[in-house]
Amino acid sequence: MSDSSPLPPVRLHPEAELARAALSTPLLSRAARLARWAGPGTRVDAGGELVEEQLPAAAELLGLSGDDAAGYAGEAWRVALDAGLVEIVDEEAGTVRAGDDLNLLTGGSPAEVLGVWLAALETVIADAGVPDLDDLVGALGEGGEIDFSSLDWDPEAEAEFLDGVLGNLYLLTVSEDGPGDGPVPLPALAASMIVPDDMGEPTNDVLEQVSDAMMRLDDQFRTLEPVGLVDYQPVDEALMADADEEPAAPVDDTDVSRYGMVRLTPLGAYGLRARLLEAGFAAPAVGELADKGADVLLAGTAGFGQAAAQAETEQWLARREPLDAARELLAAARGADAGAPLRRLRCQQALSLIGTEAEPALREVLDDPELGGLARVWLSERGAAGVPAPSQELVFWLTVDTVAAQLAAEGNSEELQALVEGLAAQHSGFFSTAWRVEHPATADVLEAMGRLHPDKKVAKEARKAAFKARSQHGG
Repeated sequence: MSDSSPLPPVRLHPEAELARAALSTPLLSRAARLARWAGPGTRVDAGGELVEEQLPAAAELLGLSGDDAAGYAGEAWRVALDAGLVEIVDEEAGTVRAGDDLNLLTGGSPAEVLGVWLAALETVIADAGVPDLDDLVGALGEGGEIDFSSLDWDPEAEAEFLDGVLGNLYLLTVSEDGPGDGPVPLPALAASMIVPDDMGEPTNDVLEQVSDAMMRLDDQFRTLEPVGLVDYQPVDEALMADADEEPAAPVDDTDVSRYGMVRLTPLGAYGLRARLLEAGFAAPAVGELADKGADVLLAGTAGFGQAAAQAETEQWLARREPLDAARELLAAARGADAGAPLRRLRCQQALSLIGTEAEPALREVLDDPELGGLARVWLSERGAAGVPAPSQELVFWLTVDTVAAQLAAEGNSEELQALVEGLAAQHSGFFSTAWRVEHPATADVLEAMGRLHPDKKVAKEARKAAFKARSQHGG
């Protein structure tokens, strides 16, 4: 995932709702209870961990039992310490007290609550990349130091791998062609990090790497679920049984959910976006442009998918009077630069969301060479009277502008290919006229039509027309 190009915009839930979700996560709830429990008699070791003798009492307070109770209590304490819910008073004596941030959980703003949760999230993500305790104990050397080489574990590489997986999960979630609020199969996430994009059939070695990655991620997502980052359905235990063991129940090999399913929660989307922004990625959120000018709106939504662009535009329009909004949009849509056709397309889509109150603004630009075409379309679609017929010159200019916008928005899509085929079929002699259109993108559009049209004869005509257009403009 590159940090140079913007990610698709995420639709974040309201901060108040996210703050309530953060407070209800099992891990932050446990951390807060331990912070309130801590007192003059609480002791920590040199690393800030609860001393071993106090872990049973902490586990009992949290209602934890079983072999893992002390481990879960220790994890909640680390979160409390790292999130500022408790703080160390005297390192030598190992004494602690409630931290300043503990009160934020009950008296802070939603943003302040989320700030505490983000600190907790960082602790859990760091913990998720650490090997099992049993492995660490086995790697202890004679001096009590961990021999990382014996673990086959590179902390930096492990952190980078998990960050990559979480980044891909975020991208899949916010992409318009992704699962949205639905779950992602764990094998797909693992493969996104292992299998090269240009690989056809994965080799056995690559498949083995994917399987190993799935097992690591299974442990990691189990760790990440209690902090509210994800909803996780773990890998079916039967899949990890020894080959010689008889399965307890019939196994359905076609059920992909048995291999693990992970869904990014709304709180998780907020958290990963914050981490991406911190790491220097462009990670927009729907609604960020609502208080900006129309020029910023049209430029900003140029790279959005259609649904996200509409959602952003609806929020922008909600803050303005319809007629004023229409005039501002039309003014921002003018221009002869490379991005102008897509701005006009976004303007046209925005105007489609405004009612007849905007009619005066559209009539004002009927004679505008760049906006007159889209104004006629808008007025005609609403059955307005007295709309002048467009000249042939304007029709061809609008056609070139529309194809240029679609090229910028979608590239060589199937929809654009269908548009190209329709244009060539509906207008006899289309190319003999099109190359003369005074539009900065005429040659590029004709070249694209030559590339996209399946009929070789028509494609050749388009390429010849593109050559004439470039020659006409000295290109």
